Amino acid sequence: MSIAYETTRRRLTVRQVEAAEQLLNAAEIEVEQTGYAALSMRGVARRAGLASATAYTYFSSKDHLLGELLWRRIAAVPETKNEQSTDAAASLAERLSRVVYDLGEITNGSPEVIAACTQALLSSNPDVKPLRDRIGLDIRRRMAAASGDQRDKHLIDVLVTTYFGALLSAGMGHMKHSDVPAFVESALLLMTESREDLK
Repeated sequence: MSIAYETTRRRLTVRQVEAAEQLLNAAEIEVEQTGYAALSMRGVARRAGLASATAYTYFSSKDHLLGELLWRRIAAVPETKNEQSTDAAASLAERLSRVVYDLGEITNGSPEVIAACTQALLSSNPDVKPLRDRIGLDIRRRMAAASGDQRDKHLIDVLVTTYFGALLSAGMGHMKHSDVPAFVESALLLMTESREDLK
């Protein structure tokens, strides 16, 4: 089923998709103008032209809504070409770097949006956890696929953690979101160089 036809709370009929999409689009505009702290479900529903009660039938909180927005951004990033057919001529670091830069597409646009979405993932809301897990698994899958026959579980674990740490750091204003891919690539090169030195 397409991601456009479900949320973590419920499966949607074709007729309900429009309302969910209206809420997600409204949330993106609203958070860009208000920031995470001032964002409210009431404000998002009003901007979407829907009743607050209707918004809560799809999303249990603003964190759930923003988590869904981030998941859809990630799911919309095309598969990295070397995931489909591993490029034997490219080094492991080069292949993984391609994935990191492709994922950088999610940070395009307003920094406020991605910062709010990242903050939302830290929520204890039970509807956010499946999204957090889904996002983490998808990013790990992309990186593991890019590693090809040289799969290294520990390296992938550290790289995924580094990626999320960089997103969180950018969300706190310690770096620009546009700098996240280069930062993670630098960390990746250090990891792979260190591993070579140990051989």
